[in-house]
Amino acid sequence: MKAILLLGGFGTRLRPLTNDTPKQMLPVCGRPMIEWVCEHLHSHGIDDIVLSLGYRAEAFTVAYPRGRIGQLAYQVAVEPDPRGTAGAVRFAAEASGITDTFLVLNGDVLTDLDVDALASLHASSGAEATIALQPVVDPSPYGLVAADPSGRVLSFSEKPDPGSAPAALPRGGDRPTISAGTYVLTSAVLDRIAPDRPVSIEREIFPQIVADGALAALVADSYWLDTGTPQQYLAANLDVLAGRRAAAKVTDGISAASDGIHPDAQIRTSVIGSGCEVGPGAVVQRSVVGDGCRLAAGAIVIDSVLGAGAVVGAGATLCDCSVIGSGERVAPGAVLRAQRQPSSELVSDS
Repeated sequence: MKAILLLGGFGTRLRPLTNDTPKQMLPVCGRPMIEWVCEHLHSHGIDDIVLSLGYRAEAFTVAYPRGRIGQLAYQVAVEPDPRGTAGAVRFAAEASGITDTFLVLNGDVLTDLDVDALASLHASSGAEATIALQPVVDPSPYGLVAADPSGRVLSFSEKPDPGSAPAALPRGGDRPTISAGTYVLTSAVLDRIAPDRPVSIEREIFPQIVADGALAALVADSYWLDTGTPQQYLAANLDVLAGRRAAAKVTDGISAASDGIHPDAQIRTSVIGSGCEVGPGAVVQRSVVGDGCRLAAGAIVIDSVLGAGAVVGAGATLCDCSVIGSGERVAPGAVLRAQRQPSSELVSDS
């Protein structure tokens, strides 16, 4: 079965980290996010993927010039203009010659979903499409989905208002379920997608399939994280350090690829990239420090993210999920709380 990875979004909620880099190329514990996604797919027998690209498509092909990401061979489908999530799926399927049942994934979601179980349910259900559901506390940023005990989807509401009535879990439970961003689709779904305008799979196509009684769902209460915000991106890194996912080799909750850490610096539960310098008395806690960063003496970085090559002056303090863009400088003695540098106007992801 082929898989289409949707990678075309602008990543606006993650700015300034995504000013020059697609969000799926941001590192998670030293490896680009897309490699974690591909490794998970390979573990479930997927060996051929299609990258549905838009924003800075060249970043992927330059990083992986031999047509492989880890163990997976890939093809590329670059949209000439944004076509919505469904439009991107149709464009990628047609560009890569997909005519059979296939898998679709949001490329900015990290998950331990049992893809084999999802595919098996789809095969046995006879549904036109089968989606993974994830129980959450607050469904309002996502797609609220209600299903009956057999797994047949009864309703699909993209990004409902906060406080909306929880959806019933197919197997019972006390949390509403959302669309987890992984789908098994038949070619019949492609026929529903208009070719000449942007189309949302969540707002338009899935509700159509629900109305026809042809959308099935699997509740999978596994590890699942949407990495679309700085807080979630930070959590993705810290989750690997904590062993909540199959992790790279880490020691005492620290992933450090640099030798330039002063013995008097205090590093706790953090990721330190390669070629970094961390000065005497500096403190880094629950943070991600990109490659080539410099932290001067006494700098404090807590619950924050530094892009590659960022410089933090002596005695400066960053906390409350402050985000510093690549190559930016924080003045000595500055105090940044929940700030981004450089600041940028944030809009919704496409």
